[in-house]
Amino acid sequence: MGSENTFLLHALLLGIFITFVYDLLRIFRRVIPHGAFFVSLEDIVFWVYCGAEVFLMMYHEGDGSLRWFAVLGAAVGMFLYKKLISRWFVKYVSLGLGKALKILGKVLKFLCKPFSFLGRKARKTANRAGSGVHRLLHRIRRAIKNRLTIFLKLLKIGFKTK
Repeated sequence: MGSENTFLLHALLLGIFITFVYDLLRIFRRVIPHGAFFVSLEDIVFWVYCGAEVFLMMYHEGDGSLRWFAVLGAAVGMFLYKKLISRWFVKYVSLGLGKALKILGKVLKFLCKPFSFLGRKARKTANRAGSGVHRLLHRIRRAIKNRLTIFLKLLKIGFKTK
């Protein structure tokens, strides 16, 4: 009975930990916005990690068998964390980090201002000497973007038909 109680407690703590890690991911997404591809990639990595954590907990403490009270314990831990802490944690930490990054950006911009003439001089030189290269790189970028867009559309169509 005692080992089952500790197993339930560990499952509850694992549920809290999983939700906390996902909140860190949500904060990262709020502070540094990025596209759907990277959001999906982050989610895949996160869920593979969580699956491994749950598997390891079940393997070490449950002797490899699925115990539904452990699943229920993890769900309760997730629910309690989500209802009690999550909203405030994500809101205020992302707000604080966003403001800190904005201040850091302004400080760096101020510190780099004396060196801005170097960037202008390099751009003028590049425009004179490398305008053909710039056009070529732009065409290559556009072609790759078009091919990826077509690939994604075909992939979506393939998933819809199944």
